[in-house]
Amino acid sequence: MSVLDLFKLDNKIALVTGCNKGLGKAMAIALAEAGADIIGVSASLELQGSDVEKVVKAAGRKFHAFQSDFSNRDDLYRFIRMVQQDFTTIDILVNNAGTVLRKPAAEHPDEYWDKVIAVNETAQFILAREFGKDMLKRGKGKIIFTASVLTFQGGINIPSYAASKGAIGSLVKALSNEWAAKGVNVNAIAPGYISTDNTAPLIADPARNRAILERIPAARWGEPSDLAGATVFLASAASDYMHGTIISVDGGWLGR
Repeated sequence: MSVLDLFKLDNKIALVTGCNKGLGKAMAIALAEAGADIIGVSASLELQGSDVEKVVKAAGRKFHAFQSDFSNRDDLYRFIRMVQQDFTTIDILVNNAGTVLRKPAAEHPDEYWDKVIAVNETAQFILAREFGKDMLKRGKGKIIFTASVLTFQGGINIPSYAASKGAIGSLVKALSNEWAAKGVNVNAIAPGYISTDNTAPLIADPARNRAILERIPAARWGEPSDLAGATVFLASAASDYMHGTIISVDGGWLGR
């Protein structure tokens, strides 16, 4: 087997959350281009004819669409049951779905905190636990979380988001401590400042945009496609000895 063969995902099924746009869409497309069929879920994902579905199918892979509101615990479990009924095996779980709500800490309301923690932290654990059970039985599987540079830093005006991403960093390590010896790889990607809907308010603010760009050694905002390589790596046999690792894709932000 050549080194390039290690990155192939032929005959694998990947479940990608938050795949309708931005990071999740780019991650789903990358996995499909590497050979995986995709199960996609998002609160707003079209059940037929979405952009991500078209690109995945153009790559010659299957795409199965679901909708779920991860802030609603009942809806989350409904989605999990549907996937488990329709698919006997999930080889790769990409826990990417997330949200951000901005207000200074002293004004950050309970409903902001509750929604962000539910989507970004609680749902991610439940999905990893429920699909991880089957991976443990089979003795193999790949789980990839979307962390953040705010897994390591505090940010400004987004205390719930920072708390949720800090928790993801610890969850990745906790799951790895229990599951690595059982053949399940749990790792994360920590994107830096990527141009998405979530960061649009920062890009639109001249002062914040300038301050952010001045601190990025690469001197540009990242694009969702910048996560493609790390995603395929962590989903493939090339990363079989990677456990509990958070890969930063941040244009050098954390190194600064």
